[in-house]
Amino acid sequence: MSAKKDFTVGLYGIGLDTYWPQFDGLYDRLVGYQKQVAQKLRNLGANVIDAGLIDDPQKANGAAEAFQREDVELVFLYVSTYALSSTVLPVVRKLKKPVVVLNLQPTSKIDYATFNALGDRTKMTGEWLANCQACSVPEIANAFLRAGVKFRQITGVLNDDPFVDAALSDWLDAARVASVMKTSRVGLVGHYYNGMLDVYSDLTRLQAQIGPHFEIREFGEILALRDQVSEPEIDDRVALIREQFDVQPDCLESELRRAAKTSVALDKFVAEHDLDAMAYFYNGHGDERYSDLIASVIVGNSILTSRNVPVAGEYEVKNCLAMKIMDTFGVGGAFSEFYALDFDDDIVLLGHDGPCHPKIAQGKTKIKPLYVYHGKVGQGLSVETSVQYGPATLLSVIDSPDGNAKFLVAEGVSEPGPILEIGNTNSRYRFSCGAREFVDAWSRRGPSHHCAIGVGHIAKKLEILASILGIEFIKVC
Repeated sequence: MSAKKDFTVGLYGIGLDTYWPQFDGLYDRLVGYQKQVAQKLRNLGANVIDAGLIDDPQKANGAAEAFQREDVELVFLYVSTYALSSTVLPVVRKLKKPVVVLNLQPTSKIDYATFNALGDRTKMTGEWLANCQACSVPEIANAFLRAGVKFRQITGVLNDDPFVDAALSDWLDAARVASVMKTSRVGLVGHYYNGMLDVYSDLTRLQAQIGPHFEIREFGEILALRDQVSEPEIDDRVALIREQFDVQPDCLESELRRAAKTSVALDKFVAEHDLDAMAYFYNGHGDERYSDLIASVIVGNSILTSRNVPVAGEYEVKNCLAMKIMDTFGVGGAFSEFYALDFDDDIVLLGHDGPCHPKIAQGKTKIKPLYVYHGKVGQGLSVETSVQYGPATLLSVIDSPDGNAKFLVAEGVSEPGPILEIGNTNSRYRFSCGAREFVDAWSRRGPSHHCAIGVGHIAKKLEILASILGIEFIKVC
């Protein structure tokens, strides 16, 4: 699965400077709590820009400038005690980044008996102020809403609170994915599958809203690289294919070597252009060299997908982005479409021809020879597998009529049972709303007919990612 990459978040705490001379030790105590928050975020893999405890509007401006310099993905606002909203708003208003308000008490409750036994009302007030994180949260929310600032809240206990730990982890995972998407290079090779109107995409809007750079290249480059592949390179790749896949007995050695040669060329092509994902389609009509190349790309593209360079067929750019998002979350991202409905078992069959994601396969992926590719020109080796049994999440990136990208998501379960053994990825999925309602609810949102499927239930993380990117999130079940 995808290796984690560095990403940067901002953290600032808030307080009220009037308190510090009145309550001995309160400032240092609150700063200590904030350091614990910063360490939590670092332990979860984030590079943290800690702007300290902000207690007046001038310091708030300095924090905003620091976060801007470091180009943080999002900002965590730690409410350490009551603070005026005028010290909070300047930071986020200038940044225009998502904000997570951390309403984290140092303990699950105040020790009432010890508190009331202090016998000194000044000390008692100072103790209360160290525990009154929730006090200013409504004020902050009011100011943010009126200023048009997007924010979320996490409420709980500073330490040993599983809910808080899971929420922070989800936010940081989503921030990391947003950072990866912003710097990804997506190769587009060939052309759209003629007539698939739902697949045609607005690349400019997708880049503006989700972040990746699109590198438009030609199959002639891959063909030239393929001509340079040596016999020892082919031998090594054949050995790798036999190690990683279940090569069926009816696969000819000549077909394996052809696929291996193309796989080496694809690796070189991806390295040459520093690609993080790829969408492709080509017919190869009129030139036997191109026809030979196109008939041999599936195994190599499946290997690339297993190495965190997801490859989508049919030049499906939106689904390539969905696959990259799922892969960066570490849950795979199988290229899929509706295959059929099993009304007797209340099951939806989803799958697709072309590249698969071997790392989320149920068992070893099979390689089989085909003579026709489902309405496409070509023959050669294909891959057959099912997505791992267990919880699964579907993601479609919608290029909607209003020009805005949207995430369409569903959570279901990949189940064992009979599949169509036709040399494709295909699996059986059960949804809580039932097969009939799922297909209707999913389709009426207007996605393309493709989606990316990952293992596990990660709708919450996808919702957070959508909020970071500023795009709409729709969950059907």
